[in-house]
Amino acid sequence: MARKSKRGRDAAKGVRIKGVAGKGHKVKLKIRKGDHVVVIAGRDKGKRGEVLKVIPREMRAIVNGVNQVRRHQRQTATQEGGIITKEAPIHISNLALEDPKDGAPTRVGFKILEDGRKVRFAKRSGEVIDG
Repeated sequence: MARKSKRGRDAAKGVRIKGVAGKGHKVKLKIRKGDHVVVIAGRDKGKRGEVLKVIPREMRAIVNGVNQVRRHQRQTATQEGGIITKEAPIHISNLALEDPKDGAPTRVGFKILEDGRKVRFAKRSGEVIDG
């Protein structure tokens, strides 16, 4: 096991440890890339979008059109400078999966089908999400 310094950094990697996932725990998230989600808390409550990226180590996700921030961009050879708008990561606890049946926010469960596959299902309607 890697030694940790006083500042909460992993001594071997020099990486800042954040959240539960950074402390050696493997976290199984119920939201994945490509899922359609609804924001259930925060500034963008009620907005919907598709998950572009999941960051399990920080328990966050980047959702298209949600939690947009403005950043000052320096001009480079390939990119133009100026103020750009982009999506910032949002915490997983502020997101709920969109029910495939009616589009309402739903919790996610796991079940094993007859053929042995483990799939996610919407607890609201019982509809299988991936399968």
